[in-house]
Amino acid sequence: MITSDLVLSRAKNSGMRIGIGAGTDERKVIRSQEEASAQGFGEVSIYRDPVLLARDLLDRRIDAAVRGDLGSNEAMSAVRSVFDVDKVLRAAFLEPVGGRMFLFSPVGIDEGWTVEEKIELARLSVRTLLPIVPKPVVGIMCGGRSSDRGRMAEVDHTIDDAAEVVARLAREGIDARDVQILIEDAAKECDVIVAPDGISGNLVFRTLHFLGGGKALGAPVLNIDRPYIDTSRAKESYADSIALGAALALRKRM
Repeated sequence: MITSDLVLSRAKNSGMRIGIGAGTDERKVIRSQEEASAQGFGEVSIYRDPVLLARDLLDRRIDAAVRGDLGSNEAMSAVRSVFDVDKVLRAAFLEPVGGRMFLFSPVGIDEGWTVEEKIELARLSVRTLLPIVPKPVVGIMCGGRSSDRGRMAEVDHTIDDAAEVVARLAREGIDARDVQILIEDAAKECDVIVAPDGISGNLVFRTLHFLGGGKALGAPVLNIDRPYIDTSRAKESYADSIALGAALALRKRM
């Protein structure tokens, strides 16, 4: 099982080079840089140009990148352009208060709307957790319980999608389960949870983190081969996101 403490411990004294973006609240970024450096999470450099941050990550001048408080559109646009991907797919490391950590997606409002994207999110999330979690359990959510079928066409569609995603992942040897709408149960047993769509996923993320006080270390971009950690500008500190970037970069070297 992965925990926030495990991530922080793996990042300590890693020697990784981490780049972090600075936008409108540069003072918070500087405080995060100082905090991360003091805790031994790596050598942290501040970037004001989102394209340069992504380019240096691609060219291995840094081992991991953290969005910091760069604007989401400009930061993700730079990632798409530099890494030549049509769309970014992200999953957030979430740890509810008193609960276990899981990798949660989709967190972008335009992500995870199709069966294919849900499968890809689940597949890439499993790959991200290996080998720390040897056999990740994947929970696929939908818009209701199975017994709710027939109440609303839109809900039926999410139920059908979830069943197809679970079946196809199972054929790939992934331990995937249809957790329906019961996120409270999924959070107890799943290492990866996939919400019905990007809007509901973003709402779950914000509710657990900003209202519920859960820890959110950041959301790595899954469909590139370098650690780029997306962050919310509402975070008080990015030090734990820097640690996550260092830990993922270190794992790639092993």
